[in-house]
Order: sequence, then C-alpha cells, then structure tokens
Amino acid sequence: MGENIVAYIDRMKNQMVESLAQLIGFPAISPHDGGIGEVEKARFIAKLLLEKGLPEAEWHNAPDEKAPEKYRPNLIVRIPGRTKKRLWIITHMDVVPEGDSTLWNTSPFKASIKDGRIFGRGSSDNGQELIASIFAAAALKEQNIVPEYEVCLCFVADEELGSLYGIQYLIKEGLFSSDDLVVVPDGGNEQGDFIEVAEKSILWVQWTVTGKQVHGSRPDLGLNACRITNEFAMKLDGALHEAFPEKNELFSPPLSTFEPTRRLANVSNVNTIPGKEVFCLDCRILPSINVDGVLKVMEHIAHSEEQKSGAEIDITVLQRTDSTSPTPSDALVVKLLSEAVKEVYSFAPVIGGVGGGTCAAYFRKNGIPAVVWGQEADVAHMPNEYCEITHLVNETKVFALMMAGSKNTFDPLLPDGI
Repeated sequence: MGENIVAYIDRMKNQMVESLAQLIGFPAISPHDGGIGEVEKARFIAKLLLEKGLPEAEWHNAPDEKAPEKYRPNLIVRIPGRTKKRLWIITHMDVVPEGDSTLWNTSPFKASIKDGRIFGRGSSDNGQELIASIFAAAALKEQNIVPEYEVCLCFVADEELGSLYGIQYLIKEGLFSSDDLVVVPDGGNEQGDFIEVAEKSILWVQWTVTGKQVHGSRPDLGLNACRITNEFAMKLDGALHEAFPEKNELFSPPLSTFEPTRRLANVSNVNTIPGKEVFCLDCRILPSINVDGVLKVMEHIAHSEEQKSGAEIDITVLQRTDSTSPTPSDALVVKLLSEAVKEVYSFAPVIGGVGGGTCAAYFRKNGIPAVVWGQEADVAHMPNEYCEITHLVNETKVFALMMAGSKNTFDPLLPDGI
C-alpha cells in the first residue's frame, strides 16, 4: 500500500516548503522576455539535489546569444533502477514576468507563506512539481528503496516561450526514446483527478471583411461590412459544424469547436456604416480531422460570400498547432500514474484530452508517449500566484509511488530515527 513512503513524505513537508520558498527567490525569466534566464536557479537546483543525496546533475546547455551566459541550462539527474526502462519527470525552471506589481499583495520573488499556501511567482507554475519530483526521489533514496525504473528528473528551460531551448533542444539531442515513460506535470486541476493523454489541434484565424464606408442615411451608396460579417460568420459557423461533426468522448467537449471570439472596433459613431470589420475564430479541432481540410471549408465559404456580397474577405492564420497521436489510454505510463493517484487519493483518475496545448505534444510528435498531470490551483501567470502545500505533498507521494513501482517495494523498513 505504500504506507511507509506516504508517512515519510508527510514528515518531509517542512523541508519541501522551505525549498520551494528558496526556489521562488530566483526570477528565472527568459532573456527573450526581459529576464536573465535560468542559470542561477539551475545552480540552486543542482546544489539541492546533492544535499538530498541524489546524483550530480548533468548540464545540457542550449546555446542562446540573448542569455547573459550565452546558453540556457537543462539539468538531468539519473537514479538507477531495478530495470533499464526509464521514467522521466520533466518540470520547467523558467517563469513568466510578474506583470503589474501593484496587483501583488506580496513581493513576487520573495516567498510568503500564509494559510497553507506559498505565494510567489513560479510557486505553482512549475515550482510545486519541480520540488515534488526532487523530494519524491529523495524519499526513496533515504529509505534505501531502489526504484523500479531508472528515474530521470529533468529540469528544463524555456517552457514559457515555446521550449526551443528546453524540451525541443533535448529531443533533438536524442536523449529520449519511444520506450520511455514521460510525465510532464505542468497542468492539472484542484482535485488531481485528471490525466491528460491527448490534445486537439489549435487554429486561430482572423478575418478581414472590406466593404465601403458611407453615411448612415445612404446605405445604398456603400457596402456594409458589419452586416456582411454577421452573415458570413453565421454561414461559416454552420458550414464548419456540418462538415466536421465527428465526436471523440476522450475530450470535453467531445466535438471540434469553432468559436467566434475577438471583434475589433469598427467606427466610433452610430451614424456611419462601417467599411471594414475584423473578427477572429478560435478553433480546437479533434486529432482525427485534417486542419488543412478545415481551412479549405473556410476559404470556400469566404469565396462564396465574396461573390454574393461584393465585399473582399481575407484570412490570416494567427496560430496553428496540429495535434499529434494521443498517448494510448492503456500505455504503461498511464497505468503507472493512475495506480499512484489511486493510492494517494483513493479515487481512479479520469483519462482524457484537452483543447490544447501542452509541451507534452513535443514528445508525442516524436513517438514518445507522455502524460500531463498535477494537482494544482488555477493561478498560473496570475498576480498572487500560490502553491497549496497539501497539493505539493500529495504530488510528492504520487511521484514517489510511481518511482517505487511494484507494490512489493512499497513497505521497506524506515531508517533509524524516522
């Protein structure tokens, strides 16, 4: 049942809180976002690993001319297991800027502990999971438990701005294989009851409808871009849902979604008929649907509406991220994580997909099954970001039980003095 591992981690709570508080003191903001990068934080992590009795970290430095040291660090610590198969837990060191500092009740980069929470930038995203992974490995080490698999803790750079100097760099370096078990604890919910194994494609498009602006009293002399846009948007919505009705119950909602979102201001006064309208669609498309096919339907409807109305309708793709093959729900990494979650929380987690997108997609794109899981408050990137201490402790237990593997390793004798 893993009672001894769980009990031991409960006793480590104060150490975990102290370490996360220290971690928050390193403002690892990307040099591409006005910061100094992750090097100082990486040095702190490397030191903490040694203090916890874990092996010395490997440094895999991605060249980056904008960084003060001209590189972005990625750390890997490897803990031998009873088998050669590898279990990776991948967390990121970088954080987003604090934003408007007047919205913070405390200093963003000086941890504050109150009411069972640790406040500070990066406390939740991704410091909570980073510290949990270290203390999970330390718990096994201090109890003389040999992990079931080789445990590889990986602390990456650049997640917040696309992972070019982090996960993408490490994948290109050939450090992962399709046999690896990969957990990316960089997303989750308050309950910790959801394991993400798939993502929809993301397509953001902007439409510009150009007609002819005239006085409100003489619409016959113009071409009302507002009316044309309204009619076009409704036809577009109907055509897309008709063309792509597929469902996949792995996702919630199970359909592809084509949502009108932003609409820019047109004219400033009521009595002017606008000659230009700009609006956007946020599309989250099931993996079974080809994104190029979606764009073809959009372009067909636009061309048809151009001929009917006489307006000019142009499309701009603002973002496109095609989905990758989902991690199978019966993959070993899913089973291992599910068992550990059930052991800690006494419920079976839901396996499903999200609207997109997480950095686990980089692994899936390269044929490496990966899962995303965490128990965390939805406060990432917000002022007064915080980590729930109970979440931190629970995640540490889950990671430790995953590392321990088979149940016959769960009940070693505790070391003296514990």
